Amino acid sequence: MTILPWQSKLRMMFHGDLRAADHVLEFGDVTHVMGVINLSPESKNLHTVAATPDQALDLARQYRKWGADLIDVGGQSSHYDNPTIAAEEELERVVPAIEALAADGFVVAVDTWKPVVAEAALGAGAAVVNDTGGFKSEEMRKVVDAAEAAVIAVHIEGEDPHAVDEIEITDRKAEQIACYFRQLLAGLDVDTRQRVIVDPGIAINYRGDYAAYTQLQLEVIRTSAVFGPLDRPLCIPIPRKPDTAWVAAYVTMALEYGADIIRVHDVDLACNLTRLWQRQTRR
Repeated sequence: MTILPWQSKLRMMFHGDLRAADHVLEFGDVTHVMGVINLSPESKNLHTVAATPDQALDLARQYRKWGADLIDVGGQSSHYDNPTIAAEEELERVVPAIEALAADGFVVAVDTWKPVVAEAALGAGAAVVNDTGGFKSEEMRKVVDAAEAAVIAVHIEGEDPHAVDEIEITDRKAEQIACYFRQLLAGLDVDTRQRVIVDPGIAINYRGDYAAYTQLQLEVIRTSAVFGPLDRPLCIPIPRKPDTAWVAAYVTMALEYGADIIRVHDVDLACNLTRLWQRQTRR
């Protein structure tokens, strides 16, 4: 097969299996679609908000019909404009929904940076922790290891999404993030490392120059080949944009540049594009 010059910068996708509690996620020439369900009424993404466990189950079933095979559930809005709620309230929001989704056979990720929430969510049937705190907490690592769960380590410039300022804009941002992940993975034992999925964090909301950040998000996807040597699955979180065409552009780029998972709010759109690229997991 002849490799064209522009193709040399494309990322080789991860091949292999990844254990996530009682589930095994298979990776190869596929891109898993992870659909977001927000159990936080504060969320600005109203079409993903579910007010009850039944609503969450209905939404997840619709996602599954469209082609999503992972569900990301969060009870704490990660936007810095929204309040940080107590862990007890976050648990009241997510645990009943996770129990309902797990009972229906969904592979569920819990979106949180709080170890106590992650622990309860895993006990309720979640298989993945989407750690928006960067998987830096020793307590979080113990929770993940005890459940033999998978973890999405999200790169973040701050302790958590509510403790961010302006993101550092650099010309080689993806390389900087890959360096962070190399150090993170080197500090984990082998078994934990084999259950890590890396996320460059380009959907985290930062203060500062929105236009500059938008361009940085695109550039990180475009240069995501630098994550290949980490030998871990790559999750590209698709940022929410006011124009659906922009969202489609991000999804298309993520598929072009070798994302193993795309985390999306616009599930129908993402699944349609994944089918177009013949990357669907259920063929």
